[in-house]
Amino acid sequence: IHTHPQSHAGYYPGAQGMSLKLLVDPDTDAILGAQGVGGDGVDKRIDVIATAMVGGLTASELADLELAYAPQFGSAKDPVNMLGYVADNLRTGTTGTVQWHELAALVEAGAAVVDVRTPAEFALGSIPGAVNVELDQLRLRAAELPDGELIAVCQVGQRGHTATQLLRQLGRSVRNLDGGYRTWLAGQVPVDQFV
Repeated sequence: IHTHPQSHAGYYPGAQGMSLKLLVDPDTDAILGAQGVGGDGVDKRIDVIATAMVGGLTASELADLELAYAPQFGSAKDPVNMLGYVADNLRTGTTGTVQWHELAALVEAGAAVVDVRTPAEFALGSIPGAVNVELDQLRLRAAELPDGELIAVCQVGQRGHTATQLLRQLGRSVRNLDGGYRTWLAGQVPVDQFV
């Protein structure tokens, strides 16, 4: 599970982005590990997840943790809670996801990528071959989408989740790109750039 939250409430000055990755056993919902990259607050989130692992909490149970809240330190729904919500959606089958490294093979097999970001966001960079239908227009323009399996994508996965729910209600086979365009884009950077 990949998320890209802010270190604290976005309306409070100084919020910094972070990237979190949670490894979950799909059969038991057990937390297998986590990684975090960013500035302020990343250490806190990893500490909370490590404590949850030692305490035997499942990934879905992270959604119910009560964590300290103040706009300058954290959001009302902490980034750890958000990981738990995604885990619970996967556990219950509410949303199916695709990992960034699986996307090319799915497209080659006939799946279509539907980018639900705004046209301005899409113009700044997109997955090759993606069809751009902004989330706010998706219900009205659903008939324009290609037949077959769809992969919904947005910037970080949240709007993709909403698009997935909407399209499923319309009878479409659809999964969300986990972590969105930001995670996919990070996967395109050659490893030797980090050495």
